[in-house]
Amino acid sequence: MRAAVYKGNQKLVVEEVPTPAPGPGQVVVKVSYCAICGTDVHAFLYDIAPAGTVMGHEYSGIIDRVGAGVTRWKVGDRVVGGGGTAPPGSEPAQRTDPRFNYRTMGFASGRLRAYAEYVLMEEWEPIVLPDGVSDEAAALCEPCAVTVRAVRLSQMKLGDSVAVLGAGPIGLFCLQVAKAAGASAVYVSEPVAARAEAARRLGADAVVDPAKDGALEEIVALSGGTGPDVVFECAAAKGTLDDAFNLVRRHGEVVLIALAWEPTSVLPVDWAAREVKFQASFGTAPEDWRIALDLIQSGKVQMAPMLSEAGFIPLDGIQEAFEALVKPSNQVQMVVRP
Repeated sequence: MRAAVYKGNQKLVVEEVPTPAPGPGQVVVKVSYCAICGTDVHAFLYDIAPAGTVMGHEYSGIIDRVGAGVTRWKVGDRVVGGGGTAPPGSEPAQRTDPRFNYRTMGFASGRLRAYAEYVLMEEWEPIVLPDGVSDEAAALCEPCAVTVRAVRLSQMKLGDSVAVLGAGPIGLFCLQVAKAAGASAVYVSEPVAARAEAARRLGADAVVDPAKDGALEEIVALSGGTGPDVVFECAAAKGTLDDAFNLVRRHGEVVLIALAWEPTSVLPVDWAAREVKFQASFGTAPEDWRIALDLIQSGKVQMAPMLSEAGFIPLDGIQEAFEALVKPSNQVQMVVRP
């Protein structure tokens, strides 16, 4: 099969690799679509992924082969590439290791993932793709689930005002999930015109350009002069974490979703007196995937402004796509068709 193999030094090469064969309790999934995640872009940009890695963890597909003893799946079943409940002893390190460090431990596995034609999974790993959710939309279930987890971990209450910093895929999902969870208003900060327009189309109550003077003050004014109740940091740009703390109201909460890979400065004396709460959110749990699929199926989370024909690329275009994504880009979401 063909796969995009990371060679190190910001180089992805599409080449032939062995097609996986399922062992007992395993399935082979033919990949339909695999979205390009910011995590993989960071692994490329900072040369973190080990050479020989095949990345790609946001995908949908069809069960192609099943191994001995598999009863949950049959050939032809439509699935999302993740979200299953791990049996005891198989839980990911990020949930079990008391000192887990994503920067140093997150790319240790040499497992072949979904920037490829086929991917091997344990029987318990995928979840069924329900009717009414397209293969294209299902490829974005994982990032939607990431924001479901963040909203569920937050202290956001029905009727709270929310700010979302950054309108990339995670920010756009966070906007919609917060609305679905009962936010009275969601204000978005985004400098890129295409992403700002996507936020407007997806229901943002206001969108400000952080490159312009007074953008944060505008959000404070819109939220009654006190600041939003909850601020979700979805940008990981220089200074945005400090912006989040400066923006949130007294006794409000900042929730970190996006991960900066370079030191970012904060000046606590500016906001510590407001006794701001802080919550980090990382990854997903199985229930987050199920909620995300329900939101997509019900239409409470929309994909249309995020998925454009120009955003779909063939596997052979993956090097150019990654090179484009490490720079400021008008692209909202890019998806690989293996």
